[in-house]
Amino acid sequence: MTRLVLKRVEGEHVVLVLIAVAAAVLALLPLVRLAVTAFWPAGTFDLEPFLSEVGTRSAMRALGRSVETSLVGGVGALVIGTAVALAAALTDMRAVRPVAFLFVLSALVAPQVTALAFLTLTGPASPILNAFGLAPPPGSANPLMGAAGIIALLSLHHAPLVFVTVRAGLRNIPRDVIEAARVSGDPPMRVLRLVVLPLLTPYLVAAAALAVVAGVGNFGIPALLGMPVNYYTLPTLIYLELSSSGPSVLVEVAALSMLVAMFTLVGLAMSFASGRKRQARLAALAPGERVFRLGRWRLPVELGMWALVTVVLALPLMSLLAAALVPTYGVALSPSTITFDNFIEVVFRQQVTARALRNSAIFAATAAFVLAVSSVPCAHALDRRGGPLGRFVESAFELPFALPGVVLAIAMILLFLKPLPILGFSLYATPAIIIVAYLSRFATMALKAPVAAIRQMPKDLEEAARSCGAGYARRLLTVVTPIAAPAAAAGGLLVFLTAFNELTVSALLWSAGTETFGVVLFNLEEGGYATLAAAVAVVAIAVITTVMLALDAFGRHLPRGVVPWR
Repeated sequence: MTRLVLKRVEGEHVVLVLIAVAAAVLALLPLVRLAVTAFWPAGTFDLEPFLSEVGTRSAMRALGRSVETSLVGGVGALVIGTAVALAAALTDMRAVRPVAFLFVLSALVAPQVTALAFLTLTGPASPILNAFGLAPPPGSANPLMGAAGIIALLSLHHAPLVFVTVRAGLRNIPRDVIEAARVSGDPPMRVLRLVVLPLLTPYLVAAAALAVVAGVGNFGIPALLGMPVNYYTLPTLIYLELSSSGPSVLVEVAALSMLVAMFTLVGLAMSFASGRKRQARLAALAPGERVFRLGRWRLPVELGMWALVTVVLALPLMSLLAAALVPTYGVALSPSTITFDNFIEVVFRQQVTARALRNSAIFAATAAFVLAVSSVPCAHALDRRGGPLGRFVESAFELPFALPGVVLAIAMILLFLKPLPILGFSLYATPAIIIVAYLSRFATMALKAPVAAIRQMPKDLEEAARSCGAGYARRLLTVVTPIAAPAAAAGGLLVFLTAFNELTVSALLWSAGTETFGVVLFNLEEGGYATLAAAVAVVAIAVITTVMLALDAFGRHLPRGVVPWR
């Protein structure tokens, strides 16, 4: 028996130590390297280079624009996401799951695809607006270009983040408190104002902070809507400096990246502080339970929700598809002008676009597979033998995911630009650096579902296997893995969904031959090939929707909260 206990402790602790080393190498070491470059440029602590770079006129202007777009966009996302969450979680609105699915789908569509879709919808050549005579005059600027368009799209794109957070909070509201307020005769709006919203305050603060942080790090929307009119935020300014001057300006962009990181950490601290006030309650609302009946307002609310989904998702994607089906951007869509040449061109003829789609699939699938396979033993060790070391691992892995992708990309370049010790070669300008960045960024996403599954697993099963003489490896393979495998697969699918769409990291890490979908779409739009860019975007959306449907099919077998729209 003593030998069995020693084996159990040794096996689980070995795994915990290994993932602690992985967290230090993948998550912390790149960020430490970034801080060293920004604050110790010549081997000694010196703030002068950092202050001189962030104090330039272009940096201060970009900082102001980042603050403006992220704060106002965060408020817009908070209003929209909270309204959808309240309607979906508390009222007797019908078709909640389809609305939630489509609403969350709009957030999983890449930001650059969202920006391109709205550009094709609102521009002078818009196939939909032209059909109704509502398009801007030919030759005029797209009304979404600039600060107002960026704020509007950040609000719409990040509203699902607020929706997921607030909906989770609504499920923790004590049912008895709401019922007591209703029994006393208070109308629904009074209950909402005096009971529900005060209890939701920590979640609202956390959701607003997440939306602002996401806005600070968003690259795709400011790049497509801001760069053509010289409206630069911090991420787009970093991209501009690095793409125009290369590694020679790494010290300067490291300083700007640290500025982005510090701004982001303030938002994360607010989210964490509010999260400490959250309390789960035994009398919480059950999934699917509705406390407010809309009565004669049900149809207007349902129409409003479907109108929102139409504006956020359906109309832009229809415009994108229409732009991909015409031979040249601006040609009216009609039975005589429909062509599939753009799809044939990007998938089969053009080597760059075909390679980019293939690269995105390979890079995302590789990261998803590695993280999904390793997530079960990692989650088991964290749950069973976590302690201070386990908390360190979870916090370390959360940091690269929370920070903007541009910060992680610069950190990876600094870490892997020179040849690695012992190995003698550099990962810079290779596919490996993108995959390593994906592993760092999405590790926490892959871990959450298996950790939730293992925490719900009865420990008696492992005890029974141990009493029969099963060692750590055998218990892990025959007892833990079959139970946690669906959650690990779901985590892997979520990683694939996010990594396949990713642009901010790969925009700074790609090189000839390692282009990703996001990079090629951005380059096509910048080069004026709008119909080809639309075709690439439609193909990517089809892939993402297929994976989301597969994940939705998994949903009923997974712990609550793993699939955000269920």
